[in-house]
Amino acid sequence: MNSIARIALLFLLLALISGCAKKTLVALVPDPDGKTGSISVESAGGSVTIDTSYQATTLGDAKTQPSAPVQMAKETLDTIFKEALSVQPKQPLHFLLYFRQDTTLTPESAKLLPNIIATIQERNSNDISVIGHTDTLGSKEYNTTLSKDRASAVKKQLIKQGAEATAIRTTSHGKENPLIPTADNVSEPRNRRVEVVVR
Repeated sequence: MNSIARIALLFLLLALISGCAKKTLVALVPDPDGKTGSISVESAGGSVTIDTSYQATTLGDAKTQPSAPVQMAKETLDTIFKEALSVQPKQPLHFLLYFRQDTTLTPESAKLLPNIIATIQERNSNDISVIGHTDTLGSKEYNTTLSKDRASAVKKQLIKQGAEATAIRTTSHGKENPLIPTADNVSEPRNRRVEVVVR
């Protein structure tokens, strides 16, 4: 074999190796809330649907059908996609605080305030939403004011425990968005709440 043929063969081998290395891995993982949807991977050669958590397919050139799905370990996918996962924004964390009446937190909810502060500090968050709600007992106007007062009371508590005032945005829904749907003028403890969202 002459040197030109050897060089041509070397380039051919390199091209084949490069071609193998350029396959795309597509994997399906659960949403942050644990739900799994489905994904369809298509090329001119065909398509494959994945609807099971931690299954994956590989896709070569545009004319080749994606490979049959294979089950992969979560740890393996975490390692492969480590760099991409590291730049993903953290999912918002939600806390529900309940009230006895008016603007007095239940003892259980009051105990959650240090956890909320710890989360804010850990994330160095400057985007905190505090959303007030009421049950359906009383007039619309009364509950609009009460839900604002509840949100303000929680904001004050968070600031008192170390959160930055400028990082907290308060809104209120009155009795318009109950957690537990009820008829009008119904006392429902689970609807007397403030939701704190830390991003």
